[in-house]
Amino acid sequence: MNAKRDKGPRINHDIDAPKIRFVGPDGEMVGIVSPSEALKISKAAGLDLVEISPNAEPPVCKALDYGKFKYEQQKKQHDAKKKQKVQNVKEVKLRPNIGDHDFEIKMKAAHKFLDAGDKVKVTLRFRGREMAHQEIGMALLNRVKEHLGDKIRVENNPSFEGRQVVMMVSPAA
Repeated sequence: MNAKRDKGPRINHDIDAPKIRFVGPDGEMVGIVSPSEALKISKAAGLDLVEISPNAEPPVCKALDYGKFKYEQQKKQHDAKKKQKVQNVKEVKLRPNIGDHDFEIKMKAAHKFLDAGDKVKVTLRFRGREMAHQEIGMALLNRVKEHLGDKIRVENNPSFEGRQVVMMVSPAA
C-alpha cells in the first residue's frame, strides 16, 4: 500500500494505474488516457491531477487545484459534524407516592427534554417498605407513558435495578 493513500487522494505522480478516466480542467470528460498524458494536460493548465474515485474501473482523475480541493473537503466535513445532533440522556427521578403537582412538574421537564431531542431515563426509587407495593410503582410508570403519549418511543421497558425501576424513552422519530 502507498503511504500517501492513507492521508487522502493520490495526486500527480502517485497515481499508478495504467489507464485513468480523465476529467479535464474545465470539467469536461476527456476520456480514458494514460496518467502521464493527463498529468501533462493538468500541468499545462497550472493544476494538479487528483484521483477522485480510486475504486472505479478505471480510476477517475480530475485536473484541479489540490489545495482548494482539500480545503473544500475539510469544510464539508466540518459542516457535517456541525449538523450532527448529539443525543444526551436526561434523567427524571420519581417516587411512588409523588404528588399530582410534583408529577406535572416532572412531566413538563420530560417534555422539554424530549422536545430538545434528548433521551429520558425515568427512574422510580423505592425506599423502605415501599418495596412491598411495587404495583404502585408500575402504575406510576404506566401513567408516565400515557402522559407523554405518542411523543415517545419506549426503548427499555421498566426493569428493576435493585431498589429502583428504570425505563428509558426517546423522542418518537
